[in-house]
Amino acid sequence: MIAKIMAGDRESFHELIRPYERSVYLMALSLLRNEAEAEDAAQEAFIKAYRNLGRFRAESRFSTWLIAIVLNEARGRLRNKRPALTDSIDDTTEGSVTPAQLTDWREIPSESLERQEIRSLIRTALDALPLPYREVFVLREIEERNVKETAETLGITIASVKMRLHRARMMLQKQLAPQLISAEPKRRRRFPWF
Repeated sequence: MIAKIMAGDRESFHELIRPYERSVYLMALSLLRNEAEAEDAAQEAFIKAYRNLGRFRAESRFSTWLIAIVLNEARGRLRNKRPALTDSIDDTTEGSVTPAQLTDWREIPSESLERQEIRSLIRTALDALPLPYREVFVLREIEERNVKETAETLGITIASVKMRLHRARMMLQKQLAPQLISAEPKRRRRFPWF
């Protein structure tokens, strides 16, 4: 398909990137923590991928190359980030509008609240991780990429991926364990890094 695009069939590029649109956006969102910025970063990553498609070497998977591009784009935006763009998507200040949360009608309200609180705790703990650890954690645990792909994407060694993932897990455990200690044992088992 890449050869077809390089020969001038521009429409095939949309077919090539379609399976990766969500993962590229989610990677940008996990680093930038702002939906609009993540959309812009993902769009810019796709444009850069199109412009530099001739540089793609089939030594790694296309998705690995594409994720590396969006990581670089997000990192650049973090370096140049203006204070006005630091608003969190979770900000609940007065005057902001957020969509209503739809819940399962069969759900027990107390369990729903507990789940939301746990998600919020995890999101806060993940956001507090230093960027190199967060990147590895997101790629390995959320994107479910293997160690080799993660190393290729970030341009680091496999040993560094393992070390950063271990440290990220330890930091998350240190921050989350005291807060989740009262959760019932079966709920704590859902978090493999504990």
